[in-house]
Amino acid sequence: MKNQRILVISSANIDFVQRMRRIPYAGETVVENDMGYSYVPGGKGANSAVTFARLGADCVFTCKLGRDSNAKRLLSIYRNEGIDVRYIEDPEVPTGLASILVEENGKNRIIVYPGANMTMTAADIEAPFTCYPDALYMQLEIPDEAILEAAKRAHESNIPVFIDAGPARLDFPLKELGRIEIFSPNESETRIFTGIAPTSEETCLRAAIRLSTLVDAKYIVIKRGDRGSFIYDGREYYMIPAETVEAVDTTAAGDVFTAAMVYVYLQNGNIVSAVKYATCAAAISVTRAGASSSIPTRAEVIAYARSKKKAESGEAAEDSANTEGGDEEMNEI
Repeated sequence: MKNQRILVISSANIDFVQRMRRIPYAGETVVENDMGYSYVPGGKGANSAVTFARLGADCVFTCKLGRDSNAKRLLSIYRNEGIDVRYIEDPEVPTGLASILVEENGKNRIIVYPGANMTMTAADIEAPFTCYPDALYMQLEIPDEAILEAAKRAHESNIPVFIDAGPARLDFPLKELGRIEIFSPNESETRIFTGIAPTSEETCLRAAIRLSTLVDAKYIVIKRGDRGSFIYDGREYYMIPAETVEAVDTTAAGDVFTAAMVYVYLQNGNIVSAVKYATCAAAISVTRAGASSSIPTRAEVIAYARSKKKAESGEAAEDSANTEGGDEEMNEI
């Protein structure tokens, strides 16, 4: 099967990750001797690009990094992952920074300082399309004009557009995106776009129907964290449960989920198997600390899925997965 070339046009940050037993109250100072902090690569676009690369896609990444030490570190990491970085530019603005507070239970709160990410314009979109991608993948962490121009060029080139719909804003012109193959918000983003919190089967359906009036999407996939995901195609819907794992850090889990889903969907065109595969990938990621450091490889996801299937059937799980025949495994998850 042809290896899909996926063009990711999105954001990149350095993540300042602060681990704590709990978030301090207003006015309170907490000393965390046993938890610690770190600076790690992140950003929704970069997390997705790394996911695509580790799963085996031919990934081309377009973003803006500053002219600073953080940018040099990030570029080195992307190259080592096998990501095509020829369209990454470096304006005289600091590289984006995300401050991530992670509690002991794995829940996180994130504050993003966009920096260089907000310097991307419509004029920056022409060059990346000369790589002749098979699909366009974006989030909403860069300026609207760049997102809309990229979607326009993708439609002109007759390639599918995939949107991980975060961060959500009520004033984003969703209708101007044109036809979207998969539009995927999380719970909070769904609530912002629709005014409906997708906390049950009924409210998920109501929210998905509302979303379908706001954006022209073949599939809407609502990410619900440890409650699984909800798929809606305009006629039918599917509830896919989450995997039961002990979460260490949920940072980047949504990015991993959506990228893994798109990768498999491009391989087999089956939205349900794509979401099930993505669920396995996200489950692995939440058991690990950090953003890009938590992203599993293709072999790890297949091994997880095989182990799960064998456990369900009462057979002994293998210690590792052979990636040969991996496409068949994707179809069977």
